[in-house]
Amino acid sequence: MSDTECRMSFVRVWRLPSAVLLAFHLSFFTLRLSAAPIEFTEDDAHVALAAASNLVERCTPRDAGTLRGRLAAHWILDRVSRTGVDATLDKFHAPTPDGERPFANVIVEFPGTKTNAAWIVVMSHFDTMPGIGDGFQGANDGASTSGLLIALVRAIRRAGRPSENIAIVWTDGEECRKSYGPNDGFQGSRRLAESYRARNRAVKAAICLDMLGDKNLNITIPANTTPFLKGVALAAAKRIGAAEKITVKDDIVVKDDHSAFLEIGYPSIDLIDFDFGSAPGLNDWWHTPNDTLDKISAASLLVSGRLTAEILNTLQQ
Repeated sequence: MSDTECRMSFVRVWRLPSAVLLAFHLSFFTLRLSAAPIEFTEDDAHVALAAASNLVERCTPRDAGTLRGRLAAHWILDRVSRTGVDATLDKFHAPTPDGERPFANVIVEFPGTKTNAAWIVVMSHFDTMPGIGDGFQGANDGASTSGLLIALVRAIRRAGRPSENIAIVWTDGEECRKSYGPNDGFQGSRRLAESYRARNRAVKAAICLDMLGDKNLNITIPANTTPFLKGVALAAAKRIGAAEKITVKDDIVVKDDHSAFLEIGYPSIDLIDFDFGSAPGLNDWWHTPNDTLDKISAASLLVSGRLTAEILNTLQQ
C-alpha cells in the first residue's frame, strides 16, 4: 500500500467515528436541555413576592373589563417579557352582566421536545373582585400567584426545553361581578379552554393556582379535581417535604379557573388556600380589605412554587 493509500485509509477510518461522536454529543446536549428538572429556588420566591407587591402597588384596583385591568395585563406582559421569554397578549371581548367588556389573557408557551407532546397549562387570575371598597388590594387573591407565575417562568427557562408543552397563563375575568354564571366570571379561562378545544390540543393537565401566598399556607384540593392529579399533587408535596401543607377536601366544590377546562373534559386541578383568615379554619380575609400585602410571604411562595415545579416534573416523565 502506498503512502497516499495509507493516508486515505487513515482518513476513512476516523471520519465515521468522528461523525458518530459528534451526533452523540449533540443528542446528549439536546437530552440535557429537555430533561433538566424545573427547580424553584428561594431567589425565585423573592422574585415572586416582589412581582406580587409591584402588581398591587401599580395596578390596584385591576377589575376585569376596566382601564386598570388592562393596565395590569400590560404590566404583566412587560414584566414577564423581561425574563427573556416571548409573551403574548390575547385581547378579546366577552359579555358580562354590565354589557360586553374587553379582557386580556397573558400567555407564555414553552414548546416540548416530544413528538405529539401534550399541553400542561398552569394558570392564575390577576383581576380583583369588584365592589369590595377602598383599600382592597387582592394581594393574596390574584396578585400572589400572578407573581408566582412570573418567577415560575424564570425557573422553566433555566431548566431548558421541557419534554411536554407547557403554557403559563395569567387569566383575566376570573372574578364575577354579581354572581357566577354563563356571562359572569371565568371569561379568561373559558376563552383559554375553548381555544385549546378549537385547535384540538391534547391537554395532559390544567393546573389552577389561587391564593397561595398566604403566610399561614394551607393548600386545598377540592372535590372538583381530576382524581389522578390529586395523587400527583399529594405525592409531589410529600417529595418536597410539604405534605402537611396540602389537604384533599372531597366535601367542597370550588369554582375557579380550572372549572372551564374540567367542564369540557380536560384533566384539571385546583390548588387554592381557602383557609385565608384571622384564625385556623376561617376564610374571613377573602374578598375583604384585609387581603393585603402583609398577609403574604416569600416562604409560602417558595413552598407553592416548589410544589408546582415538582408537579410539572412529574407530569413530564
